[in-house]
Amino acid sequence: MATAYIDEADRQPFGAWLVKQTGARGFVAQLADSAAKDRSFPRAGTVEDARNWLQAQRASGDDWEALDDAESAWLAS
Repeated sequence: MATAYIDEADRQPFGAWLVKQTGARGFVAQLADSAAKDRSFPRAGTVEDARNWLQAQRASGDDWEALDDAESAWLAS
């Protein structure tokens, strides 16, 4: 039985995935709402780009936890 996996090149950019999570519930949705409203958010960017964006925003601990949760959900999608 072959193992299925998604190649990074085939995966939707993290930034684009995150902004599509608006309207959901929880901290990830709150982070997505903030990202969608901010023109400087790297929509075509990586998780690392989103981390840099959060750092520039002087994010709180909850935002960092939400980013970790979002990364896990994105990788699972």
